[in-house]
Order: sequence, then C-alpha cells, then structure tokens
Amino acid sequence: MKRMFADLHIHIGRTKSGRAVKITGSKNLTLTNILQTAKNQKGLDIVGVIDSHSPEVIEEIEELMEGKRLVELENGGLLFEKQVTLILGSELEIYDLFCQGPIHVLCYLPTVVKMKEFSSWLSQHLKNIHLSSQRIYTQGRELQKQVKKLGGLFIPAHVFTPFKSLYGKGVKTSLREVFDPNLIDAIELGLSSNTDMADGISELHRYTYVTNSDAHSLGKIAREYQAIQLKEASFQELAYALKGEKGRKIIANYGLDPMLGKYHETTCSKCGMTIVDENQPCPECSTYSFTRGVADRIKELSDSIIRPNRPPYIHQVPLEFLPGIGPKTYQKLLQRFGTEMNVIHTSSISELVEIIPEKTAKLIIKARKGELQVKAGGGGTYGKIKQ
Repeated sequence: MKRMFADLHIHIGRTKSGRAVKITGSKNLTLTNILQTAKNQKGLDIVGVIDSHSPEVIEEIEELMEGKRLVELENGGLLFEKQVTLILGSELEIYDLFCQGPIHVLCYLPTVVKMKEFSSWLSQHLKNIHLSSQRIYTQGRELQKQVKKLGGLFIPAHVFTPFKSLYGKGVKTSLREVFDPNLIDAIELGLSSNTDMADGISELHRYTYVTNSDAHSLGKIAREYQAIQLKEASFQELAYALKGEKGRKIIANYGLDPMLGKYHETTCSKCGMTIVDENQPCPECSTYSFTRGVADRIKELSDSIIRPNRPPYIHQVPLEFLPGIGPKTYQKLLQRFGTEMNVIHTSSISELVEIIPEKTAKLIIKARKGELQVKAGGGGTYGKIKQ
C-alpha cells in the first residue's frame, strides 16, 4: 500500500480552443495545464477534473490518449505521463420540485466511454452541455441512479457553504429530502468546515469525508486535499478507499482551518460586519440582510455529541496564505523541494532556513502542526493568518 495525495474537485476554465467551461475559472485552467501543474508543481498523485462531461474537454482527453500522454488504466482512471491519475468527473446543480436548491453534486465515472455516455445523457437534461456546474432538469435521485448505472461515484459538493450546497440551501433537516442516502459515496466538506463540525450531524456519520480545493485557478489546486492509502492510483482503488474496503482508506484530510474559509461566520450582507444575533439589525448599518455562516448553520442542524472514529483532519494552510511567501519565495521553495507536497509535508526547519527567512520557515512548520492563529472569514472574504 502507498500514501497518495488527491484533490478531487478541480474545474476547467477554458478548453484547448479557448472556449469557456467554468466562466469564473482562469483562462489558463485547461486540462493539460491542470495535469502538468499537479505533476510538476503540486505533487499530487490523483486529480479529479469535474468538467469532464464537456465535449471539448472529452476531445482534449482523447487527443492526449492518442499521443500516449494519457493512458487509460485497467481499473479506471487515466494515467498522465506515468505519474498523475486523472479521475473523470462532472459537477452539476440540482434544483427541482422536491428541494429548495440549488445544490451542487460531484459525479465521477471510471472510463472515457462511460463519461461519453454520461455526457450524452446529460445533454438531454441540460441547457448547455459545454459549461460547468449546469442546472440539471431531473430529480436528485434520478441523477444518482444514472451515475450508479454507469458504475460511477456520487458525492454532494461543499455541503455547508451558504450558496449552492446541500445544507446551505438545499434541505431543511435531512439529506433524505433530496437524495437516496444509500447511493451517496462520500461527503465533501468545503472550505469553512471540518470533520468535528460536520459530525455534529448524525446522518453524516456513515459517510467518508473528502476535502478538495474546488480550484478555479491553477494556484488554488491542492489548497485542500486528502492523503489516501491505496495499492495504485485508479478509480477502483479510490472507490474502495471511500468505502474503507480491502485496506484502502483515507489516511488524513488536509483542509483550511474553517476560520480561514470565506463563509465561516455570519456576516451582514451589506457591510460585511460579523453578526452575533440575527434577530437584531446590523449594529453597523442597521440592515436585516445576513449571510449565514457555516458555523451557525451547522449548530442549527447538529443533533449529536457523538464523534465517530475518523482519520485526522489537519488544518493545513496553503503556502500562498502564509505571510512572506510571494511569487519569488514560492519559486525558491519549488526549486529546492520540487513540489508543494514536499514543502508542506517533509521539509525540515534547517532545510527551509537555508533558502528563506527563519520567520517564514517557522510559519511553514507551524502551519504543518496546526499551530497558526487565524482571524475568521465570512461573507465571501477569506480569514487571515495572525502573525
């Protein structure tokens, strides 16, 4: 068994021809650039590209296969240049008569053939098959059945964010209002929550948690990720790990301290001030319009003091969040250690101070140990590291 790093939620900004897929995504966020960045810069073993249903993305995948840069694996997934496994995924938005919505979900398929079948089916239920995160005009349970029919995995995405998520907007009390609980393979937590917070909700205890970047730019890849114990980096091995079968498992979740997330605290929608009592007007601007924070929403839904035995959730801070690490320092670190994973997980303080100031080196070590102090974020603004 091997320890492997995976980020399973990465968007395509543009196709090879320049056509928009995720409109809010960076223009250089192409499939090939994602795979090269994961391999040469981030140090990931597995990437989930969740706009693989888009026809031009499929075309680029097939071109890479023809050039032997991508090779389809016997157990699902595609190996890029013998180093990084691509898992084909699709993020979709559910909003039907049976839920408040909108709710984002992640669907993963094992092969290009299965993804092409899924894309063809989706084209009958979407307005624009070329774009990311499109609203699908069918019920959540029907989507689940179709994914399972094709041998896929189904994961509700960033389930607590105030917008476009299962608990943020989608349900009043239970995921059963929208989904078949037996056809969910894992739960994606999102940037403003962690394992302990989520486990306040008893119906989630049965599921594995995943932590992913939801990257809209190359730099944001692997700002959250997980370490997984696998025999090989393939779709089938990932499926085993999500179920905790055959010795495969999530070893650790690496995510932002929830206070660094953009929606941790409840804030005034007008002026951004932190709100303590939603029954009172904003003390700063007197408005009653608030963006409910993830922490408050989870408290509202929590019904359990029991915490299941889970892998550790490590409050990992991306290098770009750390004061003192600008573009030049970042490049120095990559030149010395090869990848971000090496800097974050294996570099020693003595090695770090050889190339960067001691103060910055100590921040990297503190981030690794979860010892940094942070100022909470909210209302769409990230939290900050306290120095």
